[in-house]
Order: sequence, then structure tokens, then C-alpha cells
Amino acid sequence: MHATVRAMFSTVPPDRGPDSPADPRRRLLLELGAGLLSGGLPVHDVEEELRRLGRTLGAPDVRVAALTTGLFVALSADDATAFEPVGPALRFDQTADLLDVVHRLRAGGLEGHRALRDLDAIRRAPARWPAWVADLGMVPVGVGLCLYLQPVASNVLAAAIGSLLVAGLTMTARRLPLLRPLLPVTAGFLVSVLVLGAARVSLLDGPLRTIVATLAVLLPGALLVTGLSEIAAGAASAGTARLVSGSVQLALFLTGVVAAATVTGVPVSALADTQVATPSWWVISLGLALAVAGLVINVNTPPPAIPWIVAVIAVAAAVQVTVGSANGAAVGGLAGAVAAAAAATVAHWLWGGSSWQVLYLPAFWVVVPGSFGLLNTAQIEVGNGAHAVLAAVSAMFGVSIGTLIGSVISRIPQPTAAPPRPRP
Repeated sequence: MHATVRAMFSTVPPDRGPDSPADPRRRLLLELGAGLLSGGLPVHDVEEELRRLGRTLGAPDVRVAALTTGLFVALSADDATAFEPVGPALRFDQTADLLDVVHRLRAGGLEGHRALRDLDAIRRAPARWPAWVADLGMVPVGVGLCLYLQPVASNVLAAAIGSLLVAGLTMTARRLPLLRPLLPVTAGFLVSVLVLGAARVSLLDGPLRTIVATLAVLLPGALLVTGLSEIAAGAASAGTARLVSGSVQLALFLTGVVAAATVTGVPVSALADTQVATPSWWVISLGLALAVAGLVINVNTPPPAIPWIVAVIAVAAAVQVTVGSANGAAVGGLAGAVAAAAAATVAHWLWGGSSWQVLYLPAFWVVVPGSFGLLNTAQIEVGNGAHAVLAAVSAMFGVSIGTLIGSVISRIPQPTAAPPRPRP
């Protein structure tokens, strides 16, 4: 089956063996691995993907060691090891295209030298719409989340204004890279001043959930959960690095919130997690639809994948809300992550296209704390002591375990009785 793929690198420079430093198979694995890491995939998944691809390329003993900043690859135990640093972060659509290259290589449908050219084209590919349009996708995300978390007209209006403010700060940070490290504390402070100021003059109640809805797209929940899943999978170095980075970012956000409380004169006790009104099912559905639409715009989602991504998100959200309401945030997060992985795997079989990660990642952002459903999976309460910390940590561990289980589910062989339909 893979004879063509193995033969694609059969020509090597004169006087050099197939395991020489010039072996293009190693270059291909390095480029693919660095790209997957740039796309935010956990290091243990990247290592496993490259080992599977190495067997396809005729290098069954390939050695891979991935870190958050780069990876080492050797084609065998006796082969020289090469290092490739991780480049700038890839957009979601670029990650989807890269995963499609991996899928076609493993299936024997892509020649290796063409794959290297495709990787270069993917890195150079422009976004589907201007960056400012993607940034404005934060507005429906903030509004949609607030409809679910705090469905009161004044809170939703504050979330809309705050989301516009966050989008403007993101545009400014993109144009002035020196200001990018200040984005978390600045966004946390300005949004909190807006919301807490309105709460102080009795224009709205329950400010914490409104602040969370507005800042959710920037919070590092995905980074924290990915780090925990890497540590659980044995990648302690990479996982610890992500946890430290995510914790520092979260601390910067909280610093901005506490500073805003001091400036506005609002006591920290006012930041308790209070839900003023309970949303009905149609409000939850509307909020979910708005937030998914904003997410699709914000991450430049490939159009052919949008219907399948929406279906996977709907399954994950329904399972998470149902299980979480009865059994708590930690169990709900675990169930949501497992349901997302199972739905993404089935959709991948039906679609017959690129890797399941393309369908799973947006749903992953839905169920992890600090992303689409922050308070749905981690009730992070400012000023409520050890109980809040325990709730947040247990929820993140729940999603991390669910992600590991989902990774196992994704490797279930596709049933042969029903061949996949052609990709649209």
C-alpha cells in the first residue's frame, strides 16, 4: 500500500546512504513536526503522529523527542539526530491544511517532495479574510457566552462593548508587537473597569460572569489543559512549560481584574460567581450559535469543515451541559471532551477527509476552562479561597483526562464495512 510513498525518497545524493544527514525523510518529519507543534498540538500526539508516519516512509525505528520550542528527529538508533525549532504559531486553517498533508502522506496519496512544497505553501498562505475581521469575531463570542452565563440585557450590552474593546486591543498588539506581553493585564483591567464601573452604579449585577464572557477568548485555559494532558501522558518537560506559561498569563488577567476593582472601589466580594438569571433552552441555543459563529470567524475555519465542526461542538456542548449540571464541572468537562473526540472520529469516518483533530480542536476550545465554556467547566471565583482553586484544578484535570481518552478513541480503526464517502 505504501510502496509509492517509500519510493518517493529512493533517490539520495551520491556516496551517501539513506540515513545520511541529507536524507529528505528526516527533513519532511522535522518540517511536519515543527508545523504540528506550531499549531498547538500536544507533544505526545506529535511524537506518535511522526512515528506512525515514519513507518509509512520506510523508517520504522524513527526516534522523535518533541518539546514546546522544537523537536529532535533521527531515522534510527544509529542515525544522526537533527533539530528543528518551532516557528511562529499557525492559524487554525493552516493547521487543518497541515494535518491534511499528514493524512494524505500516511494514506499513500502524496509524494514526499510535493509534501515539502505544500508545507511551504501552507506557511505562506494568506488568511481567508483580513485580520481585523477575525478579531471582530470576538464580539459574537463574548455576546454568545454572556447570553449563556448571564442572560440579562445590561450584562449582554456590557459584554458586547467589552468585546469590541478586546478586539481593538488585539489589533493594536498585532501592529505593535512590543505591547503584546501587556495584552492580558491591559484587557483584564479595561474590561473590568467597564463592567465593575457599571455594577457600582447599579446598571448590572453579577459582574464576574460578564467579565469572564468578555475575556474568555483570550484566557489560557487551552494552554493549561494541554499542559496537564502532556504531563499525564509522560511529557513532563513540555507540560510543565505550558502550565507555567498559562499560569503566568492567568495571573496577569487576575491582576488586571483586581486592579480594576481597586480603581472602581468595588469590593472583591462583589466578584463572587452569581448568576442573576437562568437562561432558557432557546437562549442557550442562541448563545451557543453566536459563540460558534464568532469562533469560526476568529480562527479562520476552513469552510468545508464548518458543518462538521458545528455538529461536533453541538454534541460536546449538549453532553457537557447535561452531565455537568448533574455531576459537577469536572465530570462534565471529562464527558464533554470524550463526546467531542467520539463525534469527531465518527465525522472523520463519514467525511473521509483530513484528520480528526480538525474537527476536534474547536470543540476542545468549547469544553476547556478559559476558552468557550470557562464557567461551564471551571467555576473560577475571585476571592473565594481554596474551594475555587480546587474546583478549577479538578475541572482542568477532568478535561485533560477526557482529552487523553479522546486521543485513544481517535485511533480506533475505521470500519471496513462502510467505506468513507468522498470528501466534499
